[in-house]
Amino acid sequence: MSKTAIIIPARYHSTRLQGKPLIKVLNKPIIQWVWEKAIRVKSADTVIIATDNQEIYDCAKSFGADVEMTSENHKCGSDRIAEVAKKYPDIAYIINLQGDEPMINTDCVEELIRQIKENNEADIATLLTEIQEQDSHDPNSVKCVVDINGYAMYFSRSKIPYERNSGISKFYKHIGIYAYKREALFKMTSLPQADIEKTESLEQLRALYYGMKIKTSIVEYNSIGIDTQEDLNAFKQLVEK
Repeated sequence: MSKTAIIIPARYHSTRLQGKPLIKVLNKPIIQWVWEKAIRVKSADTVIIATDNQEIYDCAKSFGADVEMTSENHKCGSDRIAEVAKKYPDIAYIINLQGDEPMINTDCVEELIRQIKENNEADIATLLTEIQEQDSHDPNSVKCVVDINGYAMYFSRSKIPYERNSGISKFYKHIGIYAYKREALFKMTSLPQADIEKTESLEQLRALYYGMKIKTSIVEYNSIGIDTQEDLNAFKQLVEK
């Protein structure tokens, strides 16, 4: 049987917000908020948390999650989920749901799974949402341009496309959740990092550099990822209302 798994990478050490998976909001750790959203996705057969930290492992076990301990040496979340996926040969589709996305929309995840299953040419699928021109300058908001068939042409922290002529093109923000076909995940994580990936610090550029195809879906959901203390404060205010 070809299964679909949501794997949630969660590491303790973060340069901007140390130990964020364990930070509690309304007496519930952030990683639990994400997991509770993930288990509501009907198209997923299983949800697994992947971590390199014993505290996160124990925390995940305490609220009933399936959790796997992984190496501390991974450079990115895709490497971590690949280690877990190799243990489960019946998993054909792997969703990389970041452990700092507690407000992820489950309908968007369903759309992502549909795209990766229905598009034979796609190696990877991901999500975009339209943003305003004034928000396109923020380097923390990754932008994407796509071709006529909805496949990603490039991702950048810079504003793309550059407006030589204004008011023509729309701007799309990348939502950092991915769906991989099994062999595509193993291929990407086995390839050496590309210079453009290192320059922008965007792992999806490795896939594009080596000719892999990333299918995008445009959704209305705008992610609330928790990267900084300001993000955490905004999330607290939202849920406490």
